[in-house]
Amino acid sequence: MLYPVTAGGQPWKAALLQIGEVARLAEALEGVRRTTADGLAQWRYHGRLVARQLDDARMVIRADFEYRDWLLRQFPGTFSVPARYSKHMMVVADLARGDAGAIEDALEQAWQLQRRAG
Repeated sequence: MLYPVTAGGQPWKAALLQIGEVARLAEALEGVRRTTADGLAQWRYHGRLVARQLDDARMVIRADFEYRDWLLRQFPGTFSVPARYSKHMMVVADLARGDAGAIEDALEQAWQLQRRAG
């Protein structure tokens, strides 16, 4: 049996999470509301950012530094921190290649973080 591959020869995988599914998960959290900016979704708890869509396959999720470091160690294929976010309590999640359960947990942790802060 042949499996689809990317242009780079790597096995192709379907997106584990779609933005619509992320929206459903985030909006199920008490007090979280969806807004849009420049056509991209954002989820906020009483005005405080929980997560923001970067494009169809990536989103940034609020995470304290200790939890962010743990995510990077445990799920290096799912989460990253580009230089522009290194000084911010945020982590980028790869929806297309990442661990769906880890992303869902990170969303819930972001919500908890903002609930404690607000």
